[in-house]
Amino acid sequence: MKKLIKNGTIVTAADVYEAEILIEDGVISAIGHDLSAQNAEVIDVKGCYIFPGGIDPHTHLDMPFGGTVTKDDFETGTMGAAFGGTTTIIDFCLTTKGEPLKKALSEWHEKAKGKAVIDYGFHLMIGEINEEVLNELPDVVENEGVTSLKVFMAYKNVFQADDATLYRTMMAAKQHGALVMVHAENGDVIDYLTTKALEEGNTDPIYHALTRPPEVEGEATGRAARLAGLTDSQLYVVHVSCADAAERIAEARRKGIDVWGETCPQYLVLDQSYLEKPDFEGAKYVWSPPLREKWNQEELWTALRNGNLQTIGSDQCSFDFHGQKDLGKGDFTKIPNGGPIIEDRMTILFSEGVKKGRISLNQFVDLTSTRAAKLFGLFPQKGTIAVGSDADIVLYDPNVERTLSAETHHLAVDYSAFEGMKVTGEAVSVLSRGEFVVKDKQFVGKPGTGRFIKRAKYGQLTSTKDAAKQTSN
Repeated sequence: MKKLIKNGTIVTAADVYEAEILIEDGVISAIGHDLSAQNAEVIDVKGCYIFPGGIDPHTHLDMPFGGTVTKDDFETGTMGAAFGGTTTIIDFCLTTKGEPLKKALSEWHEKAKGKAVIDYGFHLMIGEINEEVLNELPDVVENEGVTSLKVFMAYKNVFQADDATLYRTMMAAKQHGALVMVHAENGDVIDYLTTKALEEGNTDPIYHALTRPPEVEGEATGRAARLAGLTDSQLYVVHVSCADAAERIAEARRKGIDVWGETCPQYLVLDQSYLEKPDFEGAKYVWSPPLREKWNQEELWTALRNGNLQTIGSDQCSFDFHGQKDLGKGDFTKIPNGGPIIEDRMTILFSEGVKKGRISLNQFVDLTSTRAAKLFGLFPQKGTIAVGSDADIVLYDPNVERTLSAETHHLAVDYSAFEGMKVTGEAVSVLSRGEFVVKDKQFVGKPGTGRFIKRAKYGQLTSTKDAAKQTSN
């Protein structure tokens, strides 16, 4: 059925204007005034903003870690995302050394199959570089549509790769048109500091932060950026948490190196003191990189405002406080790393960013949707409101006031990272490819309707007609 959205204010990364939107066959077929409503469902959104669906470029759903598995899978995780205004996610696919890359991709396809309520893509972890991996990469990029590769510089003896692996991954990415992503922390130094802390009997959650100081993030970020410059490749630094790392990215960009930076809502509104909460409550806030001293927050907001950081990911990686996080009682290294962020990603950026004058409406859309679409080969199929683009649309009430809580979120996890935080703004209804997933704040979607999206190569923008062909059933 056709749909006609009227009386709202359309906001893209470039414009703010009033117009009607006609949706047919899952795409936007017309934008204008006095459009024909014949045989169309009319959706009156007076008083609402009309945003392109959010794109979360950083999620971990149904992911094994530390002897357990994330609480939220592709069903509950994407439901929470939809309620927050996100209509596309890109999840991290973990690989195993010595096994084919496509085996890992198959496992992740199975995790999502029949569960996702919104569209999704995958990033692929590179833990080793050898002839087998190099021979597989062209097919992964060209035919599988997985055009971003993740290298960990931390988690020694688990995920961490050495600099040679990072360097060779960058060389291969340059050749095949993929974007290299890094978790930038110096894993060797962290390993030493962690061992030392445990030997000294320092086991509380706060030592997760104290053994991963901002200097190790800044150093690794700068090192990765220099390697990107050396290889003339492209680099995307995930979850930037501190001023030191943000400045390393800005410095590299001033030198003309093709480096991009992502931060996350938790680093904009929470700080290191949360890890000191009593009764082991600090474990709720254990993730990597850790929360930083509060003064870093405004430095990150400034970096978003001036363009030195370009995207907002959630780093969604939820574990229950009871039964999972508490595995680390008596040893902070055994606390599963991660938090429930996906549902509140856009809300926090709107409430703390737009409403408080830190960023503009256009910047909000760019940070939460458009820039990620362009960097990760989804634009203009997704990430904007334009004729021919997917009708991924968020109808957003900018004035409603509410309180974030585990009592009202739609995730499976048993706590909220932002419990009690008062915010302004809420997604009222959310459409994915022209169909309601959330309507009037009620879930009306169906697990399994989310599609895997094969993405274009880095820097290769396509027409909406060509982009539509990227969608895989």
